[in-house]
Amino acid sequence: MDKIMKPKARVIAMYLPQYHPIPENDDVWGKGFTEWNNVAKARPLFRGHHQPNIPADLGFYDLRLPETRELQAQLAREAGVEGFMYWHYWFGNGKRLLERPFDEVLESGKPDFPFCLGWANHDWKTSTWTTMGNLQKNHMICEQTYPGDEDYIAHFNYCLKAFKDHRYIKVDGKPFFLVYNADALPDSHHFFNLWNKLAKENGFPGIHFVGMNQANDPEYKKVFGQGYDAVSHGGVWDPMQKIKGYYRMVIEKKIRDKIDWLAPIDKYKYKDFIKYTFNDTDKWENVYPNIIPGWDRSPRSGKKAQIVYGSTPELWKKHCKEALELVKNKEPEHRIIILRSWNEWGEGNYVEPDTRWGHAYLDALHDILFEK
Repeated sequence: MDKIMKPKARVIAMYLPQYHPIPENDDVWGKGFTEWNNVAKARPLFRGHHQPNIPADLGFYDLRLPETRELQAQLAREAGVEGFMYWHYWFGNGKRLLERPFDEVLESGKPDFPFCLGWANHDWKTSTWTTMGNLQKNHMICEQTYPGDEDYIAHFNYCLKAFKDHRYIKVDGKPFFLVYNADALPDSHHFFNLWNKLAKENGFPGIHFVGMNQANDPEYKKVFGQGYDAVSHGGVWDPMQKIKGYYRMVIEKKIRDKIDWLAPIDKYKYKDFIKYTFNDTDKWENVYPNIIPGWDRSPRSGKKAQIVYGSTPELWKKHCKEALELVKNKEPEHRIIILRSWNEWGEGNYVEPDTRWGHAYLDALHDILFEK
């Protein structure tokens, strides 16, 4: 029956392509480093904190294997996920990282499962992986730059083959393209105008630009003012601030950065966190709420991490149902919910099967999307 039923919303899942070795990680962290190094070494930091989280069906996979990518697509399809949003790293002057999994998906035509791109336009620094290696300072691995039109055109041309693929996710006929750090584009209006011009020259009505809201801006005035067509409402800062309070968060962070053993662990109960994840603007036609199964960066950052603990399939299902209520009255094309994330194991936000809950998170999502 589910095969002929349409899900009640368009769930697009953020997808991290980090699970394969690359020279840049080898140079800093040692030969063969991937996110799994952090995940496997994680340990609980307080009572009620569950670590390590161990993958079940797919194991500690390598994304260079097409079999893994096929199984991921199968799991996502069965849960009602429309497609993956592959994080795309373009640092300027043609410099890319972690491109192999998506390039192989594009070249091979497999898996035959919808996708789109999210531009992870941020620096790569060693601070992302503070529990690994013996580096004492925050070193730049790869700097995000915005060199200008020549690079913008080269970037578009790289993405164009993906845009033209029949699997590429579109909104109102336009390829969906998310920008992680919406504020960082120094000349956003020019960038969007240029890409829209190039898109129209290639038969599209334009690009559907989506900016992630990183700031505490409930009406997203800055993001829309920069020219984005839509906003992905996905910050974790806002619900944390509402639980703990802004000044307390700032003070504790300063202590943690200087003498982490003295500061309390920055922890939040999932049942409290999801109370503040959404707001009324998520009902807007051009705002896409994010559903977050958990948040725990301790595999990467140890005691300096922000940790949301106590997530269960039941609470996750409640969270998903609330998101569905927010989008149900939108035009079907715009009933978009961003799943943050499919496989961010190092941040504790994933729905792939693990040894603790099995398929329970995927099953809960399926039930919400297909319930009568």
